[in-house]
Amino acid sequence: MIQRRKTRTIQVGSVHVGGSSSISVQSMTNTDTRDVRATIAQIRSLAKEGCEIVRVAIPDEAAAKSLRRIRDKSPIPVIADIHFDYRLAIACADNGADALRVNPGNIGGEARTREVLKAARANGISVRIGINSGSIERDLLERHGGPTPAALVESAERAVRICEKARFRRIKISLKASDVMTTVEAYRLFSRRFDYPLHIGVTEAGTRFSGTVKSAVGLGVLLADGIGDTLRVSITGPPEEEVRVGFEILKSLGLRRRGPDFISCPTCGRVAIDVISIASEVERRLADITVPLKVAVMGCAVNGPGEAREADVGVAGGKGEGLLFVKGEIVRKVKEKDIVAEVVRLAKRLAASKEK
Repeated sequence: MIQRRKTRTIQVGSVHVGGSSSISVQSMTNTDTRDVRATIAQIRSLAKEGCEIVRVAIPDEAAAKSLRRIRDKSPIPVIADIHFDYRLAIACADNGADALRVNPGNIGGEARTREVLKAARANGISVRIGINSGSIERDLLERHGGPTPAALVESAERAVRICEKARFRRIKISLKASDVMTTVEAYRLFSRRFDYPLHIGVTEAGTRFSGTVKSAVGLGVLLADGIGDTLRVSITGPPEEEVRVGFEILKSLGLRRRGPDFISCPTCGRVAIDVISIASEVERRLADITVPLKVAVMGCAVNGPGEAREADVGVAGGKGEGLLFVKGEIVRKVKEKDIVAEVVRLAKRLAASKEK
């Protein structure tokens, strides 16, 4: 059983972060924030996948002005992501942002950070202090010999001191690097010293394949240590994929349950049905289910019946056919060509009964 680290609780809009709250899944839009219609459409798409908090880039004044309309139509809390220009952060705080994301290392130092915190306090919103290996202060890079875990933590400590000096504690912290173990060690070091909630992620993790693997490893290690109150999976691809991967990571550790938990065999010479195509199609057709279900698609008689029997809905493949199970009971045998349709039908029927 994973014992989560005890942290303070803050709010991002209606979502509680930290304390005993569920670990929330975030993503970030890749639309032009000045295009309100496109941004809202993507936020709604992300929310449909289960995204609970969304971040939008604010590169200029026009984007900041668009924020109010975006927030008014967003089904989930919106964080404004600002770099370099502290005035944009203030504008976003005044213009409806549910939270701000800033990095004191590039926002202009203590005086300007304090101005941002003042605006956040006036609007009753929280702030994420985002420490990133690509934007650590130069003196820290020189002292530590690069973006090491210690450099990331010292940069975060500077930011925390600024916030505490300003008596602003509605903060969460992130300490991200593109290197998995640098990220893991930085979060471990920081979590031993502070009880602020942590947003975790491996930054610039890579494409769908490499980004998923690196994120699963890095986030999995941290979450197993009890570290992390909210997360983002960074993938070079559709942001909806980030949300799906995020929930899969949480499900694999027993920390969240949303949608089907798929079990399928890796295939071998014993398999006598096209289990790869069948499993992929079943997963695709059940992607819109949000009710927790265990669905097993197995290809042979060795482990197939056992895994299928343990699932809510399962199939154990035979030669050109499959044995269907529901809640541990055999319901019938079907031909290979009918397996997908039958598993999907049974799973959807069971999901609908759980929703009532």
